[in-house]
This record gives sequence, C-alpha cells and structure tokens, in this order.
Amino acid sequence: MTKYIVQGGKPLFGEVEISGAKNAAVAIIPAALLVDGVCRIENIPQISDVTLCLKILEGLGAGIRSINRHTVEIDCSRIHSTRTNYDMSRKIRASYYLIGSLLGRFGEAEVAMPGGCNFGGVRPIDQHVKGFAALGAKVSVEGGFIHASVGDHRLKGTNIYLDVVSVGATMNIMMAAVMAEGITVIENAAKEPHIVDLANFLNSMGANIRGAGTDTIKIHGVERLRGGSYAIIPDQIEAGTYMAAVAATGGQVLVKNIIPKHMDCITAKLVEMGVEVEENEDTLLVRRTGKLQKTNIKTLPYPGFPTDMQPQITTVLSLAEGTSLVTEGVWGSRYRYVDELKRMGANIQVDDKTAVVEGVDHLTGAPIQAYDLRAGAALVIAALAAHGRSEITQVQYIERGYEDIISKLRALGADIRSEEEPEEASAANVG
Repeated sequence: MTKYIVQGGKPLFGEVEISGAKNAAVAIIPAALLVDGVCRIENIPQISDVTLCLKILEGLGAGIRSINRHTVEIDCSRIHSTRTNYDMSRKIRASYYLIGSLLGRFGEAEVAMPGGCNFGGVRPIDQHVKGFAALGAKVSVEGGFIHASVGDHRLKGTNIYLDVVSVGATMNIMMAAVMAEGITVIENAAKEPHIVDLANFLNSMGANIRGAGTDTIKIHGVERLRGGSYAIIPDQIEAGTYMAAVAATGGQVLVKNIIPKHMDCITAKLVEMGVEVEENEDTLLVRRTGKLQKTNIKTLPYPGFPTDMQPQITTVLSLAEGTSLVTEGVWGSRYRYVDELKRMGANIQVDDKTAVVEGVDHLTGAPIQAYDLRAGAALVIAALAAHGRSEITQVQYIERGYEDIISKLRALGADIRSEEEPEEASAANVG
C-alpha cells in the first residue's frame, strides 16, 4: 500500500495541465461496446478506474490497442461474452454503464453489482432499472450480478421520466436506447458536461441523439454504430481541485486545458471567497494573496455547484474568516472526511446534510486517511495548506480519479511524495 507524505505550508506557483475527464471516460469506454468496429479515443486520463474499465472490456473480447499514453483504440467487433468479470466489476461504480451498453447492442447483460467509493450514503440504481424496464428489458439481481435481457426482440423506444435528476441513469438509458427501435425521450435528464460528451461520442459513431445538456434528451434509434475517433473533454473536477488547492495554500497557478464555461459554478464561489480568477480561451489564472472569506454553498445538479467538489471546497472554507454553511443537495451523506479534517484542527459540525464550518487560522499536519476519491483530494489540499507534516493513507481512492497528482503538485512547488507502507501498517489502517 502507498501513502502520501506532505510537508505543508507552501504556496503553489506555476502551471498545471488538466487531464481528460474521469466521469466522461468511465462512460465512454463502456459505450465503445455499442460500436461494431474500431473506435479511437483520445485524451484518456491515466487513472486506475480507466485501467480497470479497459481490462473489463478486454475480458469480454474487445481488442485494446494503446497508441500512446492518452490514446487507445478499442475494437468491439468480436465480443464473445456479455457477462463481466465479477471481481473487476465490483471494484468500480461505473461498471453499471456496461449494463446499458451490452443491453443496447446485444440484448443482454450480466454485470456484477457496482462498487467504487462509499462515502456514507447509498447510491441506488433504481432509476437505471426503471429506464431499462421501460425500454422492454427484464432486470433482476442474482448471485451478486445484475441480469438484464430483452429476449429475441430489440429494445423499444419510449418516454422515460426520471424521478430524480440522475447523471448515471441518464447516461445508462441513453446507451441502452441508442439502437432501440423508434424514439426514446428522457425527461428530467441530468445536464452535466460528461453527459454531453457521451452523446457527442455516440453521435460521432453514428447515433442520433439530440438535447444532451438540457433536461429533455431525444434519441432516434439506429441500426448500428460504426467506428471513428473522439477526444474526451477536460476534467472539470480535477481543474476545480487544483483551483481549490491554490485557494487554500495561496500562490498563483495557470490551470491549462480546460473549458472555462464548465468551471463557472466553481469559479463563482471561489471569487466570492476572495480568490482572483482570470479567464482566457482554455485556461484560468487562479491567484490568492489575501484572507479567505466565508460563503454558503449548496451542491446541486449541473449547472449548480458540483457534489464532487464539496469536500474540497469545505476544506478551503475551514481556513476562511467567519462561519460558512455547506449543504449537500445531491447525496444523502458525504461528510465522512470531516473527522479527518478535525484531526488537523478544523472546526466543522455536521448536522444531517449541512456542515457548519467555523474558519480557523491554520490547520496542523496529522496522520489522516482517505475514505473516497474526492474526500482524499480534499485531504491532500488540507495537508498542502497545513503547518507541519501529514501522512495520508488509503491513497488508492485518490488515484482512481487524479492522474499524476504527485508530479503535478511537485511541479507547482508542493512538498509531497509517495512512500510504500509496510504491510503490517497497511493492515492496521484498513482495520
């Protein structure tokens, strides 16, 4: 097991290049199963979730060819199985996208119940199942697998109204419907940038999807998808994480390879807090020299403030003057990391979905543990800003979604390194 050693208290200066979007990549790679031919996907982030997605596809019979570090060619013309590897599928939440893609092309799917981060709340897939059933599939859970099938017929287009705005369900239903007979309309759809990216990927392969990025998506079913090339969008949350790191530590960083419009919801809150942000065509210059100011934040579906930035922004607010309120409006609970921040001297009280954050003068380095991907990123930010030395364990969660985080931070002047933990220490931390 690996841990991060951080000597905090240093402002960040320099430039950081943002990788491809994790949340887009882990949907677009499964969506390649819908393509009867070779598709070339560029700007793929080098993260463990992506590696796992590619291995799962390979196990189903896909040909995977790495062109370079961020480009792969996927050939799904010889898929020999619609049952995924149990151990690999259960390690990653995004494995549920394999249901929509396999069902959409082959009329059946057997996918292990998804895993990934557990940050204290249940993330049900009832809206996914509702959508598949509306399209004509039978769905059941047996032996740890989700079974979905449509028998000898094609899925049939229909109107589907999502009871809650769900990113995962929107994308999964979109994949299932792309080759269904007739027209499918998804209402109350999520609008996140990675939903638009998935639709653009599918359209570039021959799909007919309109309205992605609005709350109504219309999908005209097609007979088949052909091969092609596509580049994944930059990662909104990775960019926001580095912006938050500058806010917490001070300094000045040019965040490169981003779509500024995607960052508006994050930028607006950082500016309220006293952070300077200068927008250019595909970069943001982020600077913080003065004191951080309190603000109130509620996470909401896009274009609201993203839930995946909640732990990072709460960490920054723990260093702001005054009392801030952070309300989680997407997931039931996402505050397991708060106890770790308290070890560092943060003054945060959680009541159900709301955190009351009383700003402190500084945080102090401590041994801390990541519980999930974004909480882990928040603890890295805390350690960078803290006085003294911190050790962060369970960093495999962080590496699920952040490419080269150590080298990127070191290039900005951070004193951070990774170190292998002895097996005995790892076992103690897991327990």
